[in-house]
Amino acid sequence: MAERSGPLKGVKVIELAHIMAGPVCGLMLADMGADVIKVEKMPGGDDTRRSVPPDIDGESAAFMMMNRNKRGIAVNLKDGQGKAVVRRLLRDADVVIENYRRDTMARLGLGYDVLQKSNPGLIYCEISGFGRTGPYADRGGFDLIAQGMSGLMSITGEGPGRPPVKVGAPVSDITAGILGALGVVSAYIHKMRTGEGQRVDTSLFEAAIVHTYWQSAIALATGESPGPMGSAHPLNAPYQALRTKDGWVNVGAANQANWLRLLDALDARSLAEDKRFMENADRMAHLDELAEALEAHLAARTTDEWLAAFEAAGLPAGPVLDIAEMHRDPQVLARKMVTEAAHARLGPVKTLGLPVKFSGTPGGVVMGAPTYGQHTVEVLAEYGYGTDEIEALAASGAVALQTAAD
Repeated sequence: MAERSGPLKGVKVIELAHIMAGPVCGLMLADMGADVIKVEKMPGGDDTRRSVPPDIDGESAAFMMMNRNKRGIAVNLKDGQGKAVVRRLLRDADVVIENYRRDTMARLGLGYDVLQKSNPGLIYCEISGFGRTGPYADRGGFDLIAQGMSGLMSITGEGPGRPPVKVGAPVSDITAGILGALGVVSAYIHKMRTGEGQRVDTSLFEAAIVHTYWQSAIALATGESPGPMGSAHPLNAPYQALRTKDGWVNVGAANQANWLRLLDALDARSLAEDKRFMENADRMAHLDELAEALEAHLAARTTDEWLAAFEAAGLPAGPVLDIAEMHRDPQVLARKMVTEAAHARLGPVKTLGLPVKFSGTPGGVVMGAPTYGQHTVEVLAEYGYGTDEIEALAASGAVALQTAAD
């Protein structure tokens, strides 16, 4: 097993999760040092293995991104012996992560009420579409559905009258995983104090809702729902993408001091005396006119020229990068947000890095995503299974082992 570091080193996590939200939770914990054992279904494993293209020599790029730093075993959860394997793994686990529909785990005999009897310190993290309570608890959930129902799609897009637009990234899936990891770590602190485990319950729906803090503040205060504003901010201006001579620049002049810095950098101080733009409330009331006035000045120079001028002025600003450009950005590289993971079959594979840095217990990427069944023998041996027992389990179809081709 690869040597781990990080603040969660020594924490044992069993991931009974698939696709994205649950695996993001496991990814966060694994990157911070936890030993995450990913239990994949039989046959075929995590459905993300078939999210291709793109692939790298037959391995799903999406699967490798979501599952690096984890050990992987393949178990038939519909088989009695397979379920017995998982129960043995859970007997002394600190955490289990699952993102099945409600009652699926209970029907498998792996529900919290059963597991906590033999492992009262178990932290049982459930990530679902809508949460385990309430009128929607039995519904399945997807990022697109959560974004629509949370209000996110009503505030995303170019402006009023345009078709609804979802955020480009699956923010409810990713955020639900991060919230799940936060819940797990919080429950683990409680466990360290008391020895007691507990259930941690979050959802894609709630994860999408938390992205509406500003817009919800407006709606709760006024009774009116704000709509889409392109890249503009619902409370402050100018705070948006503006057109330059050769492209776009994001300008964060969201307070009065930065507004005046912007005007100085643009050599447009006369706009400070324009009644439409004097205070933030005035600028918000004349947002389209404000953008038009600023772009008239920005058209004189390129994005790079303006960025240099804004940096010299101490004004928050930045380019609008595509994904590949972001990967090459020097700050991204300096912060190791693009790194490499050693894959068992492919060798070094580029991946994203850990977004939280620790001065005393640094985490990081120590190994690539597992091939299907890669660690079945290794993990089962750690949990007391002999060679003959493992071979018998594989022969009966209860587990799958890594094949020679892998």
